[in-house]
Amino acid sequence: MLNFIYYPVSGIMWVWHWLFDHILPNSPGGDGVAWALSVVFLVFTLRAILYKPFVKQIRTTKKMQEINPELQAIRKKYAKDRVKMTEEMQKLQKEHGFNPLLGCLPMLLQIPVFIGLFHVLRSFNRTATGMGQLGMSPTETRNAPNYFFSVDQVQNFLDARLFGVPLSSFITQPVTEWQAFVEPGEPIDFTRVQIAIVVVPMMIIASIATHMNSRASVARQPEAALENPQTRMMNMLALYIFPLGILVTGPFFPVAILLYWMSNNIWTYGQQHLVFGRIAKEEEEAKLAKQEKLKANAPKPGVRPDRLKKKSSPAVAAAGDGETTEVVDTTGDSDETGKVVMDKAGSGKTGSGKTGTGKAGVDSPSEPEVGSTPKPGQKPTRPKAGSGPGSKKQNTGNRGGKNAGKRSGNRRGGRR
Repeated sequence: MLNFIYYPVSGIMWVWHWLFDHILPNSPGGDGVAWALSVVFLVFTLRAILYKPFVKQIRTTKKMQEINPELQAIRKKYAKDRVKMTEEMQKLQKEHGFNPLLGCLPMLLQIPVFIGLFHVLRSFNRTATGMGQLGMSPTETRNAPNYFFSVDQVQNFLDARLFGVPLSSFITQPVTEWQAFVEPGEPIDFTRVQIAIVVVPMMIIASIATHMNSRASVARQPEAALENPQTRMMNMLALYIFPLGILVTGPFFPVAILLYWMSNNIWTYGQQHLVFGRIAKEEEEAKLAKQEKLKANAPKPGVRPDRLKKKSSPAVAAAGDGETTEVVDTTGDSDETGKVVMDKAGSGKTGSGKTGTGKAGVDSPSEPEVGSTPKPGQKPTRPKAGSGPGSKKQNTGNRGGKNAGKRSGNRRGGRR
């Protein structure tokens, strides 16, 4: 049913066994070492394939730590609306390029490999009975191929010894299954005590290695994550329950499986230090680059930062910086003087405090400018033809001067 897993696992193991069998030919215990190394390098091959997903897992974990405050804010804001909470969290994760599946991918991919290796190792000796077992006789199991392994390779595996015990033997294995590890009619050349002497140290090493890997991972977690009850529970499982589980279940697993656990933990320990060190170096380089950029953009000591100078009008430019231009209108014999003071912006103030247009001439104090808000008690002035917003020419300054001259002439005519 799971042949799509069993065949690739047995194929990788077959390649490594073929290689080491040619490197260690006819040496004492060479068969056992070759088979053991094939299991170890099966693990290394798998972990090498999963290296990039592992790096992505680490980066995903760090990104999760960065956006965790925002996630907590969303949970608090939409505590009563689960649908909205999920939508907002997915939106935030998408904005930051966060994929929760990447954090679990390396672990998920190792599960089928473990199942495949366990099944292939158990299939070398098929004399066991029970669920999923074939219950073959020792002779039948020694003459049955095992996926990529031929009959000769199956017999070579059953006859191989690692520290004096078969690689697929385990502490709680029934004695009736031991007969497959020797030629028909030959006596058993190992004991349960010998199996325990080999298995127990491997169980302890695998358990300690699991604890150390979990401890190194927990030490890199931020304090905010450690305050989360779910995180504390997972850390407790990784630090104590999983290592204890290896000690409890170790007697039920073959020697080769314990070798798989040891190799996997050793690889994980080295890979964690390599990847975390690399990521820390990248972050330090990015931090230094940011500091250098800020230093390059910062003004030098004693130098004032450049500021945008305000553009001045032509009239002001002609008058010179810091100077004001005073324009006096003496049109006609009026006793009123139109006085305009030009500032740098090119606007003028009349002697009465009104703002002009920069040309000589002011309106009479009794008449407000067209379009301006009349003072209390004054009548609003209607715009004359050609002086509205749609007119082509507007010359309020000259109009003010002409009106003033005309009114002055009318007053003189009235006196006569």
